[in-house]
Parts: sequence; C-alpha cells; structure tokens
Amino acid sequence: MPVIKAILFDLGDTLLDFGPINTTGLFARGARLAYRYLQRLGFHMPPFRDYHRRRLWAIRWHYVKSRITQREFDSLGLLAGMERSMGHLLTPEQTEELAWQWYRPLGRCASVEEGLHGVLDGFRKDGLSLGIVSNTFVPGEVLDRHLAELRLLEYLPLRVYSCDVRYRKPHARIFQIALDRLAIRAAEAVFVGDSLFADVAGARRVGMISVLKDPTGAKKHRRIRPNHRVTCLKELPRIVASYDGA
Repeated sequence: MPVIKAILFDLGDTLLDFGPINTTGLFARGARLAYRYLQRLGFHMPPFRDYHRRRLWAIRWHYVKSRITQREFDSLGLLAGMERSMGHLLTPEQTEELAWQWYRPLGRCASVEEGLHGVLDGFRKDGLSLGIVSNTFVPGEVLDRHLAELRLLEYLPLRVYSCDVRYRKPHARIFQIALDRLAIRAAEAVFVGDSLFADVAGARRVGMISVLKDPTGAKKHRRIRPNHRVTCLKELPRIVASYDGA
C-alpha cells in the first residue's frame, strides 16, 4: 500500500454543506446586494430588473459553456467587464467586494459538519498536506474569505479553484496541478468529494485514492466506483490509517 501524504477535498457539499438551494432565488438576492453596493459607490444604475436579467443570462451562458468544454470561465473578469460597459470603473478591491456581495446569499446557506475542525487538525498534526480542488466560477478571493470566516482557511494551504486554472474536474489537468504543487505522486494522495463523475472518476483517472462522501448511500454507479465511501468526514481518519505509513 502507498504512504498517504496528502488529503484533498472538493468544496461544495463535501467540506461545506449547502443542502437543497434555490439557485434562481439566491442569484436574485445576490444581484440586489450587488446593485445596492454599486449605488453606495455613487454609480448611476439602470432599473434593477435590467441589471439582474443581463447578468443572469451572462452567467447561465458561460456556465453551460464551461460544463461542455470543461474549461472554467473568469466570473471576476466577467463582472468587471460588464460594469465597465456601463461606465463603472471599479478598483480591483471594489470588484472583489462586488463579487462578495453576489456570493453572500449562497454563503449563508453553507454549514460545516460537526467535528470537521478536529478532523482537519488531526490530519495536520500527523503531517499530512491538506487542500481543496474545486469546480467553481466564484472567485477564489471570495471563497478564501468565506473559508476564513468559517475558520477553515488555515487548515487548507493548497487551494486549486477551476476559475483560477481554467480546467474543471473531471479533467485530469486540475488534479495534476494540485499534485505538482505538493510535489507528490497521485498514489500518495486521497481525494474526497461528493460527485461520482467529477470527483471519483476524475481522481481515479490520475491514480489518486478516491473517497465518495455519500450521506444517504444513494449514489451508486455500475462503472464509477470509489475506493472508499463515507457518510461523514469523521470517518476519514479510519480510512487514512488503513494505509501503510499513514
């Protein structure tokens, strides 16, 4: 058996549990917060309905395209470009704050599994490298800010977001970027995620040990099978300890 040197996690519904969400409603609430932020900056704004609708269709189009091509889009650049087209010249700091306002309603839906901090702290004390590999068009600066608020950022020094590297899971390149940054072999890394296709199939494609987080036991597939299954992340230490040298 290989020696485990790193544990990498998916973000949404793995490290952070969002549960059932109304994406359309959350987008509308985020649009309202962003709209008010721009008003506070003193910018002339169109009617809210026009502002909201234009951005909704832009995000939908780029999201669908990214799913087909497995190439992520730069939502921060998209936001900044749409504001420039209206004559709104934002500083980089203002653009990041605008993106944060868009994210806030979704961020409020997130919860952290009980005992997660202790699990991560135990892995860190054992000398394991920890990190995130996530498909997301939400800017990395925004996600880092949220992780810091949840006291998780300090445990996860490696963070590979698809919006930064452009590749989306299950593309092998996004996993390889993480492995290269850690300077380890794929067989020395465990990947934990909630998606059979993006997480399990993607991680196994490059040779990583795959763990599926499946709280209800409902995710089954004839061809895509994880090396391990867990219902919660507190079960991970037992799996890691089963490998020699871990």
